[in-house]
Formats: sequence, structure tokens, C-alpha cells
Amino acid sequence: METRTIGSLEVSVVGVGCNNFGGRIDDAATRAVVDAALDEGITLFDTADVYGGRRSEELLGAALGSRRDGVVIATKFGMGDGTNLPKGAGARAVAEAVEGSLRRLGTDRIDLYQLHAPDDATPVDETLEALDRLVRDGKVREIGCSNFDGTRIDDAALSAEKNGTAGFVSVQNELSLLRRRGEGDLLAACARHELTVLPYFPLASGMLTGKYRRGEEPPPGTRLAGMPADRRERALSDRRFDTVEALDAFARRRGHTLLELAMSWLAGLPHLASVIAGATRPEQVRANAGAVGWSLTDAERAELDALSPPA
Repeated sequence: METRTIGSLEVSVVGVGCNNFGGRIDDAATRAVVDAALDEGITLFDTADVYGGRRSEELLGAALGSRRDGVVIATKFGMGDGTNLPKGAGARAVAEAVEGSLRRLGTDRIDLYQLHAPDDATPVDETLEALDRLVRDGKVREIGCSNFDGTRIDDAALSAEKNGTAGFVSVQNELSLLRRRGEGDLLAACARHELTVLPYFPLASGMLTGKYRRGEEPPPGTRLAGMPADRRERALSDRRFDTVEALDAFARRRGHTLLELAMSWLAGLPHLASVIAGATRPEQVRANAGAVGWSLTDAERAELDALSPPA
């Protein structure tokens, strides 16, 4: 498995998103997914304190067990964890959130600690100073952000430089070949500040795996099957299927699958560190791990821009 860097961390180019742990899958299924990932050379596991009703971190820590030192654990804070923990990115919220995550993960440090969403009510100086304290205390190795636009990334970088604190080394935003909103802004900000990108929902909730068919109900147990009806209808709209079918035809003409196209397109983006793909079964992990070997040419990327234009 190819590796890349996030600040001082070395990670596999394919990571596992752990938002299914404790929610859609139980402890035994979680262990099976983690075991399969490690067998494939995947080293990055991305979770959050709110995933799985606070169980995702617990199940991930238990599944890793004595193998923890061989992986990179990324988790997120800021949305509250369902307890009395304050939401947001204030100093108190940061200090309390990290202790909860460390306890649930059963570890003494978090490799990549990410602010889950912007907290515009809290000065970024306060957030970064609190995170810097965690880095100096050895509880966190690197810090990142999620769902930040270019302006917020600029503000955070300026704050870190001005105050001499730790700065964000990564940004985790939704990005896929089907959903490219904010792509140009994100990549430009990463170039300005040498941040790496961790795209989430890289397969557009499964739309880019070929598991859904136009005019058919989502298969039972899939992510879209569990969505409210209005969101499911938007996700499965004719317009989206037009794009998916065009992308599938593009891949097939070149002897590849839609999954290989979706994963390899992301892996070839500038500043891309790891493609975070969720999984509920070992075979999904193996498929994702094997889907990043297609090196798209500039001409192919230009054709894809026409099929699925950046928003």
C-alpha cells in the first residue's frame, strides 16, 4: 500500500472511515473490518467522538488492541458527544473532549485530532491555543480541521503563525467525483498553506460503487436505504444517475470499474493524503484498497471535468 504524509504522520493512501462502527455494525463486524484493513496494509483509521452513539471510538480501540502502535488514529471533536460535554471549539470543550476520546479509544495519544466543524462563535486563536496545549502535553501529535472553506483555513493559518501555536496540517471535507462543491477553493487553500486533504464520502454514499440502479429501491442495509425519503430521492435523482452512468461508461471503456475510477481520481488530486472510505464488510475494505492503482492522464481528467464539472 502506497503511503503519504500528514504533517509528521505517515499514512496509507486508503484509509478506513469508522462512522459505521457502533451504528450500522457491531463489535464483531467492526473487528472483521479492522482486521481486513490491517491485512491490506491500511494504517489510517478515522473516527469521531459522536460516531455510533459514542461507540465508534470504543469499538475501534478494542478491535486494534495491541496493534494500536502500528496505525494512525484520527478522531474528531466539536459536535458534542451526547453527554454534558460542551459543543464547539472553546478551550473547555477541547480539554474535555480529548479526555473522553482518549478514554474510549484506550490510548494515551491521538495521532490526528480534528475540529469536526467550524465554530465561528469561538475565536480561532482560542481553539488553536487549546489544541497546541494538547500537542505540548503529548496527548495529540498533529491537528486538523474538517468542513472548513478557504477563508477559514486562511484565518487559522494566520492565527498559528501570529501566535506561534500548532497549526492545522490537514482538512477533511466531503469530496468525490460526484460531489465536487468547493473543490477549487479547498485545493487552492491547501496549496497556500501546505495542508493535506482527507476526503470523506469519496464514494458518494455508495453511488460510485455501482450498487444502486435507476428506478430501483436501494438494497436493504445500504446507507441510502436508511436515509429519510426526501434525502434518498435527492441522492437517487435522474440527474445524478445521468452522471453516474456516464462515469461508469468512461471507466468501462478503459477496462476499469466505477469504484476504481472514483478512488483513483481522488488519489491523483494534488495534496491528497488518504481517501477515507467507510466499510461494513471485509470485502468492501479489500475492494477499496485495491482500487487506487489507476493513474489518470491529464486528458482523462479533463474529460471527467466535462462529465462531472467542478461546482
